[in-house]
Amino acid sequence: MNAAVEAISPVNLQAEWERVEMLAHCLLLSRTGRHPQDDALKRLEELQSQVDRLRQSINNPWAKLAVRQLTPLGVDVLACVLASEALPKTGWLYQELQPANPQPFVTAALLQQILALDYNEFHHVRQMTAAGGELRRLNLIESDHDSAFALLRPGKKALARLMDLPEAEETPPGAYPVRQRAVWDDLVLPPDRERILREYLMWLRHRETVVDRWGGYELGGPVALFSGSSGTGKTFAATVIANEMGWPLYRVDLARLVSKYIGETEKNIGKLFDAAHGREMVLQFDEVDALMSKRGEIKEARDRYANMEVSYLLARIEDHHGPCILTTNLRSQIDKAFSRRFQVVVEFPRPDHRARAQLWQRMLPPRAPRADDLDISFLSQAVNLTGGNIRNAGLHAAYLAAEEKQPISLEHIAIAVYRELAKDRPQLNKNDLGPLANYLPQSVCGMENT
Repeated sequence: MNAAVEAISPVNLQAEWERVEMLAHCLLLSRTGRHPQDDALKRLEELQSQVDRLRQSINNPWAKLAVRQLTPLGVDVLACVLASEALPKTGWLYQELQPANPQPFVTAALLQQILALDYNEFHHVRQMTAAGGELRRLNLIESDHDSAFALLRPGKKALARLMDLPEAEETPPGAYPVRQRAVWDDLVLPPDRERILREYLMWLRHRETVVDRWGGYELGGPVALFSGSSGTGKTFAATVIANEMGWPLYRVDLARLVSKYIGETEKNIGKLFDAAHGREMVLQFDEVDALMSKRGEIKEARDRYANMEVSYLLARIEDHHGPCILTTNLRSQIDKAFSRRFQVVVEFPRPDHRARAQLWQRMLPPRAPRADDLDISFLSQAVNLTGGNIRNAGLHAAYLAAEEKQPISLEHIAIAVYRELAKDRPQLNKNDLGPLANYLPQSVCGMENT
């Protein structure tokens, strides 16, 4: 997000709230046969001028809510809905103006009078505030039904984002948060791959400049494809990007979205993106090769629905205004027709011996004592491991050393690497550890490896 927008103080919105309050107060006076005094009308003109300048400025606070597609009338309606919470005395005025409604929220019928709307403008307001209308679809307002007399309440997150209030974390349905922390210095990648990751961030940081100021074509996303074998750092890189933006990272569990009942999968996907809309977060979808592989022959009705579900998911990813990172272990299986959907594609290679040396150095607990025989250069060339393998083995070795109350040695490392490799190789041979096998106790590898 643009730093200038982030720095906005809620005080800048005072003119918005005061204008709504004065409009409601003028309506209350007119209902009792009185007219606003000249100084009140002059103040209302001043406030209107301030509001117009604020909404057209580079520091427009409404930009925090991604309301670029709203008309000026739409922003007026949103201001009236939020005003009852931002300036509580406005809510009391709403109650006086609507004695049949005990709650301090505005209705479409009251908006028609407060904003002095003609028939066409009122119809537009009814469309915006109805289920499926812009304000409801963007989760900016809430309502229980579509009547002109239905109460219009502020969206749960809208006011908090607008006024920099603490916002309770709400996990989108079908996703779970990634709590890991990581920064650029933690990444061990070739420089050209790190450059692509930084270019991906440019799509997030400079959308306002390219789209709003320069008139660039507006796309959803941005969408990135991270490709590489397991343990090469795809999720770690996604964590770096999320932390760089100061946003939470959520991994989407596709199994929780897919249902055997026709139509339910689309509903689940819709709930995920509706909950994520307008929120500052990074969504990560794992193993998308299963979704984006070349389409097979449709042999039964279920195959047709499955293709429709995939198309719907991909369409929602493309339309979502927020970063989506898709990961795959099998890039070759992805249909090339999907390539245009990605703003960037990053291939995560297995680390070479220099990268493995950096990983071993970083993954061993920094304050743990190390035995004299623990040679990082030797480790990096002994076994071809991924970053994920090294992380797991380094921690396991540390626990072995802690149990023995000894410094971490090559024996601890050899045992830990053997355990790590055995996860994927039931018939693991001692010699698979290369020169590190010389440090593996016979009791660990069993009689079959003698």
